[in-house]
Amino acid sequence: MSADASRILERLAVESLERCVVKLSKVSVGVWHIDKTNISWGTMEEAIRQHSFNNDAASAVYFDIKGGFPFVAMIIFEPRDIECIAKCFLGYAFPRTQSLRQSEELLLSELGNIILNSFIGSMCNVLKISFVPSAPKCVHGEPQYLLEAFGATMDLKQNFRIITVTLSIQCDKAVTKSEVIGIIPGKLEAEIERIFKFSF
Repeated sequence: MSADASRILERLAVESLERCVVKLSKVSVGVWHIDKTNISWGTMEEAIRQHSFNNDAASAVYFDIKGGFPFVAMIIFEPRDIECIAKCFLGYAFPRTQSLRQSEELLLSELGNIILNSFIGSMCNVLKISFVPSAPKCVHGEPQYLLEAFGATMDLKQNFRIITVTLSIQCDKAVTKSEVIGIIPGKLEAEIERIFKFSF
C-alpha cells in the first residue's frame, strides 16, 4: 500500500487519540500523552509482539469491528502497573494481589473503552458508517494466549497494516505505557486512501 495511505491512517489515529488524552488529563489525576507512533505491515502475532511483555503477560482490551470494512482495535496494558493506572484514572489504587482481580479488569475495560472508541469513531466518521458501541473484550495472559483469543475472529496468518500509538501515563513519579493498536486490512486501507484522494 502507498505511503500516502500510511500517513493518512497515522494522522487519523494520532489526531483522535490526542483529543482523547487531553480530555483524560483534564478529568483524571494522571497526565496522559502520546509517546510515539509506528506504522508497519505484518501479522497479528507481529502486532502483539510489539508489546514488551514484562513478566511474560499482558492485558488486552479490544473491539472486533464487523461490517463491510472490518478491523480490530486494541489497547495493551502492563498488568504489573495496574496500581499506577488506577491511581492515574481513579485517583486511588487497589490493594495489590498476584492475579488481576475483577475490579481491575473492569477498570482496564472501561479505560480501554474510552480510548478505543475515540480511535474507532474517527475511522467510522471517515468511512461514513455507524458503529454501535458494545462491551469491549478483555483478555489477560502470555502472547500465545492473546493470539488464541484473537484467532477466534480473524486469520492470524494474514498480513495487515498495523498502526501502533504508544501512550504514556504519569502520576507523581510513577509512569506506565500502553499501546493502542489498529489492525487494518488492505481493503479498509485502500478505501480510506480512495476517500481522501477524492475529498481533497
